[in-house]
Amino acid sequence: MKNYDVIVIGGGPSGLMASIAAGENGAKVLLIDKGNKLGRKLAISGGGRCNVTNRLPIEEIIKHIPGNGRFLYSAFSVFNNEDIIAFFEKLGIYLKEEDHGRMFPVSNRAQDVVEALLQRMKELNVETKTNTSVDRVLYENGQTSGVKLVSGEFISSKAVVIAVGGKSVPHTGSTGDGYPWAKEAGHTITDIFPTEVPLTSDENFIKSKTLQGLSLRDIELSVLNPKGKKLITHRMDMIFTHLGISGPAVLRCSQFVVKAMKKWNLDHVSMVIDSIPDQNTEQLFQSLNKQIKEDGKKAVKNIVKGLAPERYLLFLLEKAEITPDEKGDNLSAEKIRKFADLLKHFTFTVNGTLPLDKAFVTGGGVSIKEIEPKTMHSKKMHGLFFCGEVLDIHGYTGGYNITSALVTGRLAGSNAALI
Repeated sequence: MKNYDVIVIGGGPSGLMASIAAGENGAKVLLIDKGNKLGRKLAISGGGRCNVTNRLPIEEIIKHIPGNGRFLYSAFSVFNNEDIIAFFEKLGIYLKEEDHGRMFPVSNRAQDVVEALLQRMKELNVETKTNTSVDRVLYENGQTSGVKLVSGEFISSKAVVIAVGGKSVPHTGSTGDGYPWAKEAGHTITDIFPTEVPLTSDENFIKSKTLQGLSLRDIELSVLNPKGKKLITHRMDMIFTHLGISGPAVLRCSQFVVKAMKKWNLDHVSMVIDSIPDQNTEQLFQSLNKQIKEDGKKAVKNIVKGLAPERYLLFLLEKAEITPDEKGDNLSAEKIRKFADLLKHFTFTVNGTLPLDKAFVTGGGVSIKEIEPKTMHSKKMHGLFFCGEVLDIHGYTGGYNITSALVTGRLAGSNAALI
């Protein structure tokens, strides 16, 4: 039976980083992946450009990981986003900063990032087995003893790092394999749910495809609780789809919709679009009223042109019971106020999300309460480590999840080498 110091299961960002960290600490390392290629998720991330990390201050990064980001404070004190940047530059991958702190390789090629990691693994003599499925992680007398492959082969090791991801983007190999292995070691798996995912709606205007394909730029989108109080607001772009809504603002709101449904046992959650976030409702009403009175001879649809995309304006005019061709002079202040109110607070309901396999990120996973925050070592089983999306940590898109994966991978690998 072959014996290694550290076995890493999973060839995504956290697994590759864990195997390098273990190798740099002198361990004899084996990385096992069931797919035919390592780094598949990395290769498609950031639209094929690979958003390696984010350069915002640590406080901001934690804020952008609403799913247990605070757990990472200890980890960041050991290895953080600036360390990730230095690590890649040492490998010859120079990074550039784009909007909102997002860091990309200067070459704009995700493949360069993957190849640099694989080259580093080669230098460290990390052995790899692809097209190889693990059946079980083996535990004896309260500690890990190795793995059993689906082929029936046993491989022994005192330290095992589980880096198999969650259940989102399953074509890259993330199919939830790590949860039963964690359970067998005594770990709790929190509810698994899709996040960073488009939302669905059964509103008539969605079913009739009235706004399908329409983008709204720089709007504020909010999720409401059952009492109408805002749970979260994101100012970004969004798009109406044939099933509901999508786009950056929607993806960021999605986990709050899922959590509201669970918390209050709801089948519908209300959301609000503020399409003119830089003015309050009264300011908007006053400026609209003034404009409409000044251009009273024009059709309303021409007076309000440019406030928002034309299809959206026509949709809201109809909701305000205003005929688009009606002359400004004929409009009552009451109707103008109603229209201003809709521009600021168009409220509608969503009834769920697309399935987990359509999500960018998995919510839930191995409970962080059972993990040592500075080492990623299991509190339940000696020699067992977790990193990446298998943990109950989930952030927004924009380099935050990959930062979490690389940081937890670094800690898991370097500490596994010490077992």
